[in-house]
Amino acid sequence: MRIRSARRSDLPLLQDIERAAGEPFRALGMAFVADDDPPPLDLLESYRLAGRCWVATDPLSATGDRPLGYVLADPVDDALHIEQVSVDPAAARRGIGRDLIAHLAALAARRGRAALTLTTFTDVPWNAPYYARIGFRVLAEHELTEGLRAIRAEEAQHGLDRWPRVCMRRELAAVPRPAKAPKPAKTPPVPDTSEAVDAPAPVAVSGGT
Repeated sequence: MRIRSARRSDLPLLQDIERAAGEPFRALGMAFVADDDPPPLDLLESYRLAGRCWVATDPLSATGDRPLGYVLADPVDDALHIEQVSVDPAAARRGIGRDLIAHLAALAARRGRAALTLTTFTDVPWNAPYYARIGFRVLAEHELTEGLRAIRAEEAQHGLDRWPRVCMRRELAAVPRPAKAPKPAKTPPVPDTSEAVDAPAPVAVSGGT
């Protein structure tokens, strides 16, 4: 599996992935989610230009470099927030979502972020239960930051709160900065004794032929 930054030519394919990833919600009685429009191209392009859109591909498969999944992220408070992560159902159960999140976690840690966060449906098997298995925990109401509260309010306006949703967080280990190499000790200058009083006479050293 290869994870790379999204290209402009990928963006319509990401919309296709989003539509396909929404279909399984229909079987759970969540047609509203299944029918939700994918992110518009101009929004995806803004993420791409900001360097916050990544895709997973399998160069060794028949799909080649075609995206099989993608993730969008936003800096929110002290964390990198997963705005969206979706995988084509045709490529499910291959660890693509997990790999995308692991890539994001490593990137966030290198940039000094303390955690990954996300919002998700509580009772959808591939949502909160899945994220709990890969290291996320549900945040209590008093733990929500201002940024997360704003995201939840926006989701409620969009109608997503008709099903239980939670905020989740995965702490990241800080990446230690490489230690600076010690500066080489300066060699003390050799004193010039040519004019010194009582300087010892030079000693002849024989050698060679």
